[in-house]
Amino acid sequence: MKYRKYTAELIGTFVLVLGGCGSAVLAASFPNLGIGFVGVALAFGLTLLTMAFAIGHISGCHINPAVSIGLWAGGRFPAKELLPYIISQLIGAIAAGGVLFIIASGKTGFDVSAGFASNGYGVHSPGGYNLISAFVTEVVMTFIFLFIIMGSTDKRAPQGFAPIAIGLGLTLIHLISIPITNTSVNPARSTGVAIYAGGWALLQLWLFWLAPIIGGILGGVTYRYLSKEE
Repeated sequence: MKYRKYTAELIGTFVLVLGGCGSAVLAASFPNLGIGFVGVALAFGLTLLTMAFAIGHISGCHINPAVSIGLWAGGRFPAKELLPYIISQLIGAIAAGGVLFIIASGKTGFDVSAGFASNGYGVHSPGGYNLISAFVTEVVMTFIFLFIIMGSTDKRAPQGFAPIAIGLGLTLIHLISIPITNTSVNPARSTGVAIYAGGWALLQLWLFWLAPIIGGILGGVTYRYLSKEE
């Protein structure tokens, strides 16, 4: 059973990265009819929403190391499962990055060094935001994300609607933060494309592990404290 959970996490992360980053690379600025930031935000949110319905009952649909760590901090996930979940998520993300690279490189003029939907700060931020802005954004956005996840999956919350709240929450987070960092809140998503972009994307990747993990832990711990039954 546990191997099915890990496989579900691999597939879910694969779909998230291919759907979200694929929309950014292939469709965001498509000539005359690009989907833009709003379209990319919706792609990430809708992908997570659909995957939550598809595999939530198998693995919980974390598909994000920061979520797994945040749920552990919130008392919802055992420490012994963290490493296999994170490894599965990374494999899925890197595989999706590879598929996306094969597709995108089929277009004349494709330049992976231009970013390949990688997360960045400074000159590599879509809006030119510095390191501090990027760090604060990723911590706060991941905090919000974990708070939404913890609250919507609480046994006292309305049942069956968690994927909708979580998917829309991720959409909102992207609408706020794409101009700042290209939105990570997910170290696997960041790694899955940075490996192929190389160069600056790999040099800045540390931030998109550190900040989401801090935000995830803060979100999990905060909700755990607030939800204690007296």
